[in-house]
Amino acid sequence: MFEFNLNGHDFNYVHFIGIGGISMSGIAALLLNKGYKISGSDRTLTDITKNLEDNGAKIFIGQRKENITNPDLVVYTDAILDDNEELIAARDLDVPVVTRGVFLGALMRNYKHSIAVSGSHGKSTATSMISKILLNSSEDASILLGGELDDMHGNVHVGDDKYLVTEACEYKGNIRYYYPQTVIILNIDEDHLDYYKDLNDIVDTFKSYLRNQDENSKTILNLNEENNKLVLDSVQGELITYAQENYEADYVAHNIAFDDIGRPNFDLKMKNGLIEHFELGVIGRHNINNAMASIIATYENGIDIPTIKENLRAYSGLKRRMEIIGHVNDATIMTDYGHHPSEIEVTLNALKEHTEGKLVCIWQPHTYSRTKTLFDDFLNCFDGADEVVITDIYAAREKYDPSIHSKDVVEALIEKGINAKYLGTFEQARDYVYEIAQPSDLIITTGCGNPDELAHMIVDDQVKVSA
Repeated sequence: MFEFNLNGHDFNYVHFIGIGGISMSGIAALLLNKGYKISGSDRTLTDITKNLEDNGAKIFIGQRKENITNPDLVVYTDAILDDNEELIAARDLDVPVVTRGVFLGALMRNYKHSIAVSGSHGKSTATSMISKILLNSSEDASILLGGELDDMHGNVHVGDDKYLVTEACEYKGNIRYYYPQTVIILNIDEDHLDYYKDLNDIVDTFKSYLRNQDENSKTILNLNEENNKLVLDSVQGELITYAQENYEADYVAHNIAFDDIGRPNFDLKMKNGLIEHFELGVIGRHNINNAMASIIATYENGIDIPTIKENLRAYSGLKRRMEIIGHVNDATIMTDYGHHPSEIEVTLNALKEHTEGKLVCIWQPHTYSRTKTLFDDFLNCFDGADEVVITDIYAAREKYDPSIHSKDVVEALIEKGINAKYLGTFEQARDYVYEIAQPSDLIITTGCGNPDELAHMIVDDQVKVSA
């Protein structure tokens, strides 16, 4: 087992291959703050890498063997292949090399209260809710987010060694290397099928993760998620369950209501039998589940109820999570990170209930493999939209695959009776929005590639294009 003593500086100089990723950059920033020498490489210069450079990191654009200058440790992302020049150079020099997942797992063991949020959907939202609560409590938590939270002006906050809050992504089985004191399982769904064989393979990985934990750990789990029940026999420490309207759970949300724009409020039956009332600052029934996870994680780790209530009421969300970008023709332009069918469906259903005009979803599919393996599921997730526009597939880490195209999804949606249209480029989608946008409409771009850039284009270019 790889060990990393945060305060020991046994590895004083750490090099990150793929340092620009949201998780890698957060870890690098934390180590910089703790006095470590940091270098790293990535394909392009971004605001993230620029910020690391401004804070003392040495950043290389492009990955070459010359970038490895006698580091004590090399950490690399899952996207890095064995033929990477830097990885080969590090191994040739007998420099210790670990994946980001292994390193994060070792980092967790440095904190008394480490809280890791896992699940196929909602990780970033639940983690940021927990972060919002802790940032405004008497504790000084260290936080690694998969998105940007206004309260900490980014995705990382370095506090003391008592609390660590982080996302725990299951991609490539990384959760098997994690050892948090508090495990949160929001849901388990079919995703990352470019790595996993099927749902059973994913479930087995979550079971392995839970078996890592010791008898002093806590596992917080949504009992309304059927697939979550498949891992109950693997919980090692204390099991704490939550659910909406399910009194088999330890914590139960009931008397659920919504304000006129869809923000929920609810009574929560606590594990001790007391009833507490909570109001959320974000919309959607699905956020009740995220809120319950954050309530339990913070309350069970010593945070008082008034602090939790106040900060959930004030929490307005992460960037790219149902984020309002602006307005065009008095229509609201919003962007979201949802890229899995379940995420898209939940978001559209939440928005539809409180949209007076048309709800138009502009979806950028993410990766060829996900689009192919979840093709049928994508055909069933857009029912909440009045119109669906699909742009070209965002390849991300994958090579071009001619066997799948966005047009295939559009044709299948039209056959199903969905009002769907293919517009390959962002410019085409932007101009189409200018044609159709009407007052009270809501137009949302979604996906985990760069559909947020499209939303900003729609808002920022309206004067330029119409001139």
